[in-house]
Amino acid sequence: MTGKKVVVAGATGLVGNAALRHFGTSEPSDVVALSRRKPRDLYGARHVPIDLTSEADCRRAAVELKGATHLIYAALYEAPQLVDGWRDPQQITTNDIMLRNLMGALEPVAPDLKHVALLQGTKAYGVHVRPLTVPAREGRSEMYEQPNFYWAQENFLRELQKGKAWHWSILRPVLIVGLAMGGAMDLIPPLGVYAAMLREQGRPLDFPGGAARVAQAVDVDLLARAIAWSGEAKAAQNEAFNVTNGDVFTWENIWPAVADALAMKPGKPVPLSLAKEFPNWVAPWDALRRKHNLASPGLADFVGLSFQYADYSMRYGQTESGPPSIVSTVKINRAGFTEMMDTEDMFRKWFRQAKEERLLP
Repeated sequence: MTGKKVVVAGATGLVGNAALRHFGTSEPSDVVALSRRKPRDLYGARHVPIDLTSEADCRRAAVELKGATHLIYAALYEAPQLVDGWRDPQQITTNDIMLRNLMGALEPVAPDLKHVALLQGTKAYGVHVRPLTVPAREGRSEMYEQPNFYWAQENFLRELQKGKAWHWSILRPVLIVGLAMGGAMDLIPPLGVYAAMLREQGRPLDFPGGAARVAQAVDVDLLARAIAWSGEAKAAQNEAFNVTNGDVFTWENIWPAVADALAMKPGKPVPLSLAKEFPNWVAPWDALRRKHNLASPGLADFVGLSFQYADYSMRYGQTESGPPSIVSTVKINRAGFTEMMDTEDMFRKWFRQAKEERLLP
């Protein structure tokens, strides 16, 4: 053991689970996983069930947080109407309270706290309400005038940290790709299910989205390594960083690779709202699970709100090319984190993994 005690809040989510995997496999540490339900794989971490919206529950869990040196805050409350919820005052307040409750319980029992990593994203630049300034840069492209739980959490942390020995870092990933069941923003399950439905009918993999937009993605394992780096690097103290794979893509251009990864032929553009269509897939999906002896659960538990997110990401219903959504990664590269990944390779990796784990046929 390294004397490092890492607390991961939001351990069942895409980012939280990748952090558990990183610290459980690459840098063995004492890891505490905080989440309401138990993660599918703990990678050696200890699970502490917690409701971050409850101050009393956080206080109850404080004994488990004793001696924490690093907090990775990847917990997130999303409203049932995902995209609309991003501007909802209730969603902002809930996320603000969750971080306050946890820090209130953790700080008094963690005198050796060194680092708090906080996750944001391109909504910091207003991507959900306006075209991005290309490339969006940390410290000059933020849209502080747009209410956002990021600002509530960031302002709270900045204030709390003043005069203390610990530091924070803010990571702003772009479209994150990995594999977490029932997540709100995870593309592998909805695309995998959509592909399985078409394959059963002997059809090619048609593209269900709308008009093109140049964008970026980030592999969740690469993001976990960036988070771990931020906890040790002097250059990352009290700084915000964009994190991407290092390349750009449009869905049309990578669609053949996605189809190939799913052992299918790429089809033509056939716009389809996955969020509206998925109720029709509930029974066929259950039949597929039985037929292929899959380990994945029923559709709602497997995909969560991610059908909505897939529609949003692939721009379903948009008929005109969108403004490019590009952030600069010069700052994190100069600070010392220089990892990159090919976005096509990333999709191949996660679809392969989903098949190996019997989550997809």
